[in-house]
Amino acid sequence: MLELLRIGLYEHGFTVMTADDGETGLEIASSCDFDAIVLDIGLPRMDGYELIKALRSRARNTPVLMLTARDAEDDIIRGLDLGADDYLTKPFSFPELVARLQAVTRCLREEGDGTISIFDVEIDPIRQWVTRGGKSIYLTRLEFLLLTRLASQPGQCVTRQSLTASVWGLDHPVGPSALDVLMNSLRAKIDAPFPSKMIGTVRGLGYALGPDASMQERAFR
Repeated sequence: MLELLRIGLYEHGFTVMTADDGETGLEIASSCDFDAIVLDIGLPRMDGYELIKALRSRARNTPVLMLTARDAEDDIIRGLDLGADDYLTKPFSFPELVARLQAVTRCLREEGDGTISIFDVEIDPIRQWVTRGGKSIYLTRLEFLLLTRLASQPGQCVTRQSLTASVWGLDHPVGPSALDVLMNSLRAKIDAPFPSKMIGTVRGLGYALGPDASMQERAFR
């Protein structure tokens, strides 16, 4: 399978380096700069979960597309929670793999192309850069999509259904807990290091982005 993927990606214009096991993959991924990593969960010597955890702990933020035969929701959530940007469950079609790779590597383009400013949060849709209070914040692709969707309606409630569709798409269903896990991850980066909170929970409905999230929560009740 590794060789078939290598040949197929090469024929689609990708430059590809491969690794037969997790330890070798971690060494390569830690020492070279890549546009994306296709990561199988079931690797020998170090599985995909261990690899991405070690990779993120080394501040390597290369987008990761995980491949897994496990379609249980808990396994998918675990991969996303560890920092995966997207996933495919086996069996999968090769055109879908290419499309997913293109999605995690291209810059997210929003209408207007301008930087979005909400209080002290700056979002650059073209370069996928986010800062708060002048401090750069790394977000995975899914976290960036989630934040950008919230920022499209500042101070307003964005429903859970709308957020889920914006992040994963209508034809890529996920369980309700996937959004909660992703939101917790986003809050850990956008809110936790700062004294004021920007992401408020609208109980039973969704979430809102804006200054003083605690006041937002009370207003929506």
